[in-house]
Amino acid sequence: MNNTNNDKRLENLPASIWEKITQIDELKGRWVGGVRLGPQVLGRLKQSVLITSTGASTRIEGARLSDEDVEKLMRGISIQKFSDRDQQEVLGYFELLTNVFDSWERLRFTEGLIKHFHRELLKYVDKDSLHRGDYKHQENKVYMIDAAGQSMGILFDTTPAYLTPKEMQELVEWTQNTLMTRAYHPLLIIAAFLVQFLQIHPFQDGNGRLSRILTNLLMLHAGYAYMPYISHEKIVEDNKPEYYLVLRQSQRTFQTDHDTILPWLTFFLDITLQQASLALDLLSDENIEQLLSPRQADVWRYMQTAKEVTPKELSDALGIPCPTINQVLNRLIALNKIERIGLGRGTRYRVSK
Repeated sequence: MNNTNNDKRLENLPASIWEKITQIDELKGRWVGGVRLGPQVLGRLKQSVLITSTGASTRIEGARLSDEDVEKLMRGISIQKFSDRDQQEVLGYFELLTNVFDSWERLRFTEGLIKHFHRELLKYVDKDSLHRGDYKHQENKVYMIDAAGQSMGILFDTTPAYLTPKEMQELVEWTQNTLMTRAYHPLLIIAAFLVQFLQIHPFQDGNGRLSRILTNLLMLHAGYAYMPYISHEKIVEDNKPEYYLVLRQSQRTFQTDHDTILPWLTFFLDITLQQASLALDLLSDENIEQLLSPRQADVWRYMQTAKEVTPKELSDALGIPCPTINQVLNRLIALNKIERIGLGRGTRYRVSK
């Protein structure tokens, strides 16, 4: 069933969908071509996103810890005002997302991995000890959760427990095969997987959080290398009412004559485009220095004070060897921060206009 339905859902998409995909992939290419993060910068950005993503993803599901609370908890500071469950969920998410960011290249997308992720996600949550890593054995429903962590009503019914193993096997196999054969653009495949995964709701608890962990993994596999540096989860949290709305709009059409994931797909591409744009903002003037080594930053600051400059003038002014200056200039060109004027010995450089 999943194979046929998902294929149909990705046919005859409107031009607006392809325009969004083109924009996202253009930004993806600019990020890959322009960013060479050093280990220290990589660590700072990743640590910040781990905190932000953990806080956002658990708050979507009703936890109440702020990003500051999450950071304190990760430093081993006890937070008495929150329940053990809130803290247990945060710790599991943080550790699992860290593993994804650090090891995604070695993680093969399979049913076994999904179940392993579920065990890791809930390994500290006492109430979930009996069903970690196992598909649900009783029916569950999806509830809309408000900012206070209270249920606002049922969002949609999910796949019956007895059908869950079969539907998950079909969904994962479809996702594996279409990604491998490139039958569709990877963003379309990822979006189709996520909406179907959330409709099946295969586990008794933790499905929403797990879907966002899997989003990070699948996007990294598809080459969207900025995932560890801009929080996908935070953008979803900031658009939480619409997130619930588009899930309901799409999933209530399943197994009807007008089956469509277009509301969800549009939302997914919109937040992905926003994430890609924010990633490129890291390369803006006010953020550029965090992406540069100390010598690169010295050259950049000097160039902002000069109308045009040659490599030799930079070398003389800063006491940096010319070969190193040339490497730095190439780096700044790749970041679209400076431009080359002329050729040969007369080549000069200036800040991009």
